[in-house]
Order: sequence, then C-alpha cells, then structure tokens
Amino acid sequence: MRVDLFDFELPEERIALRPAEPRDSARQLVVRPGQGVEDRIVRDLPSLLGEGDVLVFNDTRVIPAQLKGIRKRGEATAQVEATLHMRVAPDRWRAFMRPGKRITVGDRIHFGHDQNSCFLGRLDATVVEKGEAGEALLGFDLSGPFLDEALRAVGHIPLPPYIASKRDDDERDRSDYQTIYAREEGAVAAPTAGLHFTPELFAALDAKGVERRFVTLHVGAGTFLPVKADDTAGHKMHAEIGSVSAETAEALNAARARGGRIVAVGTTSLRLLESAAREDGRIEPWSGPTDIFITPGYRFRTADMLMTNFHLPRSTLFMLVSAFSGLETMRSAYAHAIASRYRFYSYGDSCLLFRAETSDGP
Repeated sequence: MRVDLFDFELPEERIALRPAEPRDSARQLVVRPGQGVEDRIVRDLPSLLGEGDVLVFNDTRVIPAQLKGIRKRGEATAQVEATLHMRVAPDRWRAFMRPGKRITVGDRIHFGHDQNSCFLGRLDATVVEKGEAGEALLGFDLSGPFLDEALRAVGHIPLPPYIASKRDDDERDRSDYQTIYAREEGAVAAPTAGLHFTPELFAALDAKGVERRFVTLHVGAGTFLPVKADDTAGHKMHAEIGSVSAETAEALNAARARGGRIVAVGTTSLRLLESAAREDGRIEPWSGPTDIFITPGYRFRTADMLMTNFHLPRSTLFMLVSAFSGLETMRSAYAHAIASRYRFYSYGDSCLLFRAETSDGP
C-alpha cells in the first residue's frame, strides 16, 4: 500500500511531554468500527469490559539504553551517541549510532567518561560491525550483570525523539516511562499503552472479573524509525525478541473457548500474540525474534480489542491500528482526536479499539 495513505497533520502542541496524573485519568477514545467514537477516560475501562475478558500486558522493563560517549581513533576524537536496541550476547548489543558516519569497525567508544573515578562512572566498547542506517554492533568490555549495572549508572532513559528533541530526560522519567508491572529487563522503549494502569485500576478490573495475563516483547528503538519507502512493501521491520509462556497460551485459549474476549494492551502485545498464533487462532508457547509487519488486509487471529496510544503519521504502528479497525475508521478517529485536543504519542492519551469485521485492504 502507498505509505502516504497513512499520513496526517498533527499540531506540535498535541504531543504530550509528560503523562497524565494520575495515570488512569488520561482520556480514552473508544472506537467501534461502523458505530463512530466515544470520549471516555482510562479509568472507565472496567465498564467497557466484562467478566471473563482477558487483558494481555507486555511486562518488559525499559533499561537506560541511551548512551553518550567519545569515539577514539588514534589521536582523533568525536562525540557520539548510541541507542541500544537488541542484545545479542552477554557483552554485545546492536545499537543505532548518531552520527553514524563518525564510526567504523575497530573504533573504541568511551561512554560516561566525565572525570568520574568510580568504576561504574564509565563504560567502554569496541565497534565490532557496522550496518546500514547508522546501526552498529558494539562489543562491551563488561558482560552480563556487570554490564547491566554499568548501563544503569551511565545510561539515560531513551525518550522517544519527539520528546527528547524538546527536553532532556530526568529522574522523573525513570518512573514515568515504566509500567507499574514491568519486570523483564530488555526494552529500550516503553510499551506505552500500559503506562495508563494504576493499582486502583487493577483493583477495579479484578472486581469486574477481568483477567490479567503477561507476555514479554523487548521493544526496540526500531519502533521509532520512520517508514522511508513510498510503498509498505519496501519497508523492513527491525526484529524484537519476545516470548509467550505455556501458561499464558493455555489461559488465553481457555478464555476464548468460554467466550471471553482477548484485549491486547499495546501494539507490542498484539504483534507478539499474532506471532505465536496458528492459522486457526490457537495461541502456542513461543519464544524468539519477531519482525511481523501488519498492514491493512492482514487477518487477525487473536485479539478482539486493542488498547493503544495515538501513533505517528506514516508509522508502522498507525498502519497496524488501521489494519485492526480499518483505515478510514482510524483516519476519522484521529481527526476527531486532534480536533478534540487529545494528547498524542508515548505520554499521551489512549484509544480502545474494537476489531473490524473486515479491514481495509490494498
């Protein structure tokens, strides 16, 4: 499909730079294909679900994956930044480098060297491979939990570019940009639909008889990469590592068998469920990388509903929600949201999407 079909104009002031307080006070646009939209708030969610429905959350935990350092090549030095996006070994990460032109294989990069004599105030790496579009494979001098500890000391929370271009990250982001149920370290971007949940909202959902299940997909920095191709067929997705446990798969299959609805909290949860599903819709235990790219015409096999934030124009995520509820439905819903002053992107408001019976095809 033509990528320009997924374009729209968003005023700068609609981009949220901080989350709503409390988290579940964010607005929520309920989108039912063929029935229009409804303005609600996130804490209304229990009234929109029923006993036996299941919310599927991504329990990945964001790590401080944004690194600032100095590249050394002989006597020459240059300032560089790295955004880690996939761990491939205990001491190796794939990263997006900026500016990518300043690095080459064999370069030494010294992160966090700021006159701090503390061991954890610095972290060194070697450029092992150089890929396309500024991507590189970094081999760190530390490994395993020692590397993890150093990243926590040296790294910054990798705020999305549309926030980072307007302000620096701060201590508040270490909690704001993390779901309350995050537990599996490895993401470099938050599964932002889950940022709206609070203990109070969980208690209300429990009282309604709505189940909670967890999957893990370590969100990569590739989620923010723009689609530069003119046609969706020309776009290559970056792979992300995930898993669905046997216990979760069994629970979701049982819920569907008894008539419960599966509600994916976030596009990451939905992409992982679709990666783990058989053709007949049965969800299997699953683990590994997924680069599934969902566009209109895709036949969904798992979720009945999707809770998600508002996404960037021409992004793979706006393509996914357009596949789920229909392109024209979502274009109309986003126009309503912009006119109604909804807050967009990672720290913004929420959508609750019902799945279209048939999605718009090419």
